[in-house]
Amino acid sequence: MTQGRTAGGQDAKDAKDARRGLILILSSPSGAGKTTLTRAIAQKSDWGLDLSISVTTRARRPSEIDGRDYRFIDREAFEDLRTRDDLLEWAEVHGNYYGTPRRPVEKTLAQGRDMIFDIDYQGTRQVRQRLQDDVVTVFILPPSFSELRHRLERRAEDAPETIERRLANARTEMQRWSEYDYVIVNDDLDESFRALQAILAAERLRRSRRTGLSAFVDGLLAEAPDPR
Repeated sequence: MTQGRTAGGQDAKDAKDARRGLILILSSPSGAGKTTLTRAIAQKSDWGLDLSISVTTRARRPSEIDGRDYRFIDREAFEDLRTRDDLLEWAEVHGNYYGTPRRPVEKTLAQGRDMIFDIDYQGTRQVRQRLQDDVVTVFILPPSFSELRHRLERRAEDAPETIERRLANARTEMQRWSEYDYVIVNDDLDESFRALQAILAAERLRRSRRTGLSAFVDGLLAEAPDPR
């Protein structure tokens, strides 16, 4: 009997914990901090997030590693992925193409694992259209426009004309804030990180994502005495 109860208890735990994975999307104007926050939470192994690696046609920055930050490909290879419908989303940003390979994402979600995306508002719209029930979106705002400029200049990885182009596009990007589920003003990185963790924890408990709850509750009700 002990073995039976143990096995039944394990089955109940498996049902209680079973769920479909979610996609946590972070967007922001360049320099507001989405990439820093994305890397920080993805690197915490206890949070169990798989980092989506986008493909891009832009040139690699000195601090970036191919396959870790992006997969850097040429335009011909990118257009081939797009033609074969192998991209979950894609966009042209600052004259370069960015996109997310589709199949690895769908496989990860089906296995109950979560993914984090660092993409712009155009990509966010496309992912939401395809996988609406799986998506949680967060927009990162800078505390001020002058601070945004300072961060881009301090990064010292882009030419002055590139920085000016990013700042010009920032206004358009920030106007999309209301399309997102959550908004974080990234004035303090530690506080922003804690806010992001709270969002993820709450969304993992959302009833609609917990595919095993029905079986778990059925088991509870089967054990409960019949009041009749």
